[in-house]
Amino acid sequence: MAALLKRPEVRQRTTLSDSSLYRLIEKGEFPRPIKVNPNGRAVAWLESEVDAWIESRLAEREEVA
Repeated sequence: MAALLKRPEVRQRTTLSDSSLYRLIEKGEFPRPIKVNPNGRAVAWLESEVDAWIESRLAEREEVA
């Protein structure tokens, strides 16, 4: 079963502000959230996708160094 992260958890893991997070989503540079409640505004991110994004950022750092 896939683990879901709510926005506060995503912000804590990535250290991104809400505006930065949504800017990256709009640019296709961060995973899109999924609707938890189709009739509401609740969204969450797949933990595996957030972890993969963090790993990709670490890999970029290694390439530059």
